[in-house]
Amino acid sequence: MKKFLKLILSYLLITFNTFVLAIEDKGGNVLKIGVLAPLSGELKSLGKEVIYSVNLALHDIDNPYIEIYPKDSGSNKEKIIKSCKEFQEEGINIILGPVESKFTKELNKFEDLIFLSLSNISSNIKENVIMTGINLESQLLTIKKFIKKKNKNKTIILYPKNEYTKHVDKNIKLVNFPNTKIFKYDQDPKKLTKQIEKLTNYKQRKTNLNSRIKKLEGSEEPEDIRELNKLKQRYTLGKINFDSFVIIDFDDSLKSVLTSLVYTDVVENDVLIVAGNQWFDKSILEETSIKNFYFPSIDLKNFEKFNNRFYETYNYKPSEITILAYDSIGLIYYLWKSKGSVTSVKNFNFDKNIRGKIGNFKISENKVIQELNIYKLEEGKFIRNKL
Repeated sequence: MKKFLKLILSYLLITFNTFVLAIEDKGGNVLKIGVLAPLSGELKSLGKEVIYSVNLALHDIDNPYIEIYPKDSGSNKEKIIKSCKEFQEEGINIILGPVESKFTKELNKFEDLIFLSLSNISSNIKENVIMTGINLESQLLTIKKFIKKKNKNKTIILYPKNEYTKHVDKNIKLVNFPNTKIFKYDQDPKKLTKQIEKLTNYKQRKTNLNSRIKKLEGSEEPEDIRELNKLKQRYTLGKINFDSFVIIDFDDSLKSVLTSLVYTDVVENDVLIVAGNQWFDKSILEETSIKNFYFPSIDLKNFEKFNNRFYETYNYKPSEITILAYDSIGLIYYLWKSKGSVTSVKNFNFDKNIRGKIGNFKISENKVIQELNIYKLEEGKFIRNKL
């Protein structure tokens, strides 16, 4: 398989170079796009997938006047700086990539270059960098709209104490949730469970249940017997102080929070539970007994079509963010066709929505906002909920 992937990648690079030679013979207005992807280092598999996605986009656009120049971003700033200098020397000013945001300061130094990063760390255009990932502000706006539709008015937003805490703080302030409480938890499972117990008033509700069971025991009244039998199936008695939970977390840490909510007997019929974008990860959603669990994400049908096409072409499933590379090439091409040239990030501000594989999104006032959908896993299938 590795040899097959190397052959495919080499073929694509040769194809890109052939495009360049063919266009030089034809002359005319040409769209030059650099691709800054990790073709070496620990993320090199993702880098290859980005190149493959670009190739799919080129095939669909089917315009010979597009030149693609792939370069290695590696996993360190030295390689990124070297590649950016090469882009400048070759007269390429618009770049797809990099996939991460940690070298944004280095990118900002190349003022004459425009970068469409696949990162989701910010919705704002930062000087010469546009981040096309599914940003948190877009997710929170969708969640806010969904909570309002469900008539929930006492929301608690939970997220862990880690390196992204300040980032989450900032975006919550931007979205301005009404009637909301913030709760930051430890990712240590032992500490987390105790914190969730306190948050949900678990001990008092447990005491309420035991007291009520004790009071009903010994009664021969039919109504008391029926109530007693129902109570013995429960773990607590009494409602919590919130009608909706928003959890900004992922992977094993999210699983720990969901497990703690189950343990503390958060009644799912009464409480709405929404997480951030999970990229349709069934492994997370199937491992919780909470059924009233929702999350915002991109258009599922387009996502499945893209993944199936990628699989049919390259014989394996891609990483989630590769669909962003496909859309970014389409966005650059759309801008080039409509405005004739791309000279500044300001050119990317549109007055209308753009339709991509991920769904609709808008770039306006130097901000990228995606229109996401709300999904729920139900009987092994992801069901879209109307907003």
